[in-house]
Amino acid sequence: MIKLSAAIITFNEEHNIERCINSLKGIADEIVVVDSFSTDKTAEICKSLGVTFIENKFSGHIEQKNFILTQTTHDYVLSLDADEALDEELKESILNVKSNFKFDGYSFNRLTNYVDKWIYRCGWYPDKKLRLFDKTKAKWAGVNPHDIIEMIEGSKTTQLSGNILHYSYDSISDHINQTNKFTTIAAKEAFERGVRSSTFKIISRPILKFLKDYFLKRGILDGRYGFIICCINSLSALLKFSKIKDLQEGKSIE
Repeated sequence: MIKLSAAIITFNEEHNIERCINSLKGIADEIVVVDSFSTDKTAEICKSLGVTFIENKFSGHIEQKNFILTQTTHDYVLSLDADEALDEELKESILNVKSNFKFDGYSFNRLTNYVDKWIYRCGWYPDKKLRLFDKTKAKWAGVNPHDIIEMIEGSKTTQLSGNILHYSYDSISDHINQTNKFTTIAAKEAFERGVRSSTFKIISRPILKFLKDYFLKRGILDGRYGFIICCINSLSALLKFSKIKDLQEGKSIE
């Protein structure tokens, strides 16, 4: 049976981290938390639960997640965000894989809890994530703040049954605030990659995003919160392309 390291990055996650860590007990042979100097009780909670706790300055989601890989003892890594946990079916799937690690990477679906409601549509499910992998054949990549695992060429991957449970937002205000924060990061990254905006994009992209998520992705079936999520998804497109336009014009977007 392989030895498995769990890797979690944190910043002010006192409301989530205990649930995340407890879901890994009996699954991971070590749990490593890299924290960006939290000012709440995150450090205290982690240390009380016996994990390996390391502080490191945050320079980006991708950078921090690649750093934590260097701090894990074992080659096989299970990566979770602090606001995530494993459901019972996924725990069983991972335990079975530990006895017979045939593939280089394993993905799972992620199910999001939004203001105490599980969201099965809106483009949010089945939010497939590759989170269990041989770190000698993988690295974190993507575009901040949307990090993804990138496997080396020739790697073999498959999907496991069960869900990562994502406890996303306790309130609509939390969602809006996070959207504002993430679109600032995304706009900067996009602008640096040469992406440019226009009045047409600022108008059209939010409309298209809403239509896609609410109708094609069937957010309409998730009731009131489905409508709210799709509206904020649309707002995300509006903010991102508006902020890129401001950067083009030499304006601050902070």
